[in-house]
Amino acid sequence: MEKKKLTVIVPIYNEEDTLPLFLSELVKYCQTNDWFLILVDDGSTDNSDEILNSYKEADGVKIINHKINKGYGAAIKTALRFTETPWVVTVDGDGQHDFHDIDSLLILAEEECADLVVGKRCEGSGFLRSIGKHLIRSFAKLLMPINIHDLNSGFKLYRTELVKLFAPICPDTMSFSDIITLFFINQKCKVLEYPIHIKSRQGGKSTINLSTAFDTVVNILNISMLFNPLRIFLPLSMLFFIIGLAWGIPIVLAGRGVSLGSLLLIICSLVFLSIGLIASQLSSIRLDSLNDKSNSISFHK
Repeated sequence: MEKKKLTVIVPIYNEEDTLPLFLSELVKYCQTNDWFLILVDDGSTDNSDEILNSYKEADGVKIINHKINKGYGAAIKTALRFTETPWVVTVDGDGQHDFHDIDSLLILAEEECADLVVGKRCEGSGFLRSIGKHLIRSFAKLLMPINIHDLNSGFKLYRTELVKLFAPICPDTMSFSDIITLFFINQKCKVLEYPIHIKSRQGGKSTINLSTAFDTVVNILNISMLFNPLRIFLPLSMLFFIIGLAWGIPIVLAGRGVSLGSLLLIICSLVFLSIGLIASQLSSIRLDSLNDKSNSISFHK
């Protein structure tokens, strides 16, 4: 019997209005393609769990229920524990993704030997959300080189071994989508984008808000500290040093002695530099084992 090659993961939270619109078709589509389907109810307080449990006897379908809401990323991590196929794809539970695009992502990944294929949304994001996506990407690009446009797309196809390796270090919140992509990019994995179709939300309410965006920015900053802390501390050190010199030199040239304020700024610049160097060494130690494992997977795939 041929081994299944793909698992579809759908994290779900309070989607009782949208699940009846697409779930039956998704189950049939996965069964037709001989894919596994894992549906994770992340502590929904509506009737989502009842709708999902009606499929618990369906062939190739696994239902997982969180007792409480743990977060989007946590739901994906839970599903990954039960994933044994070479490839895994995440699809949002709001019915906006066209799951027929999964075939295109899988074909591209296999043809190009990619490690991650991001489903790039070309329409349907909305004006305010597009601005938020642009700002988040711009902030991330300041901290590390990025060639992917739709970082926070929930439609992603991963090489299972690698996403299982990186996922535990990523946050449990909605920012999981952005951070896992940055992990793949930073670890020099092959990351591609492919345009996908987006449908209008037919029911329910989006959980994306300003708080989600702020959480994403904070987590990008945290992950940058892990990858390359000098990228943050070195500019701060240079900024304080230059301001300190600009403040102190005119006072010295005027014969008024040495400014305590300028000395404090220069000392702060040295402190930032020292912290950056120490953090860089700690980062290298922490990432060494991760690099070895990811390289081993890349060489033997």
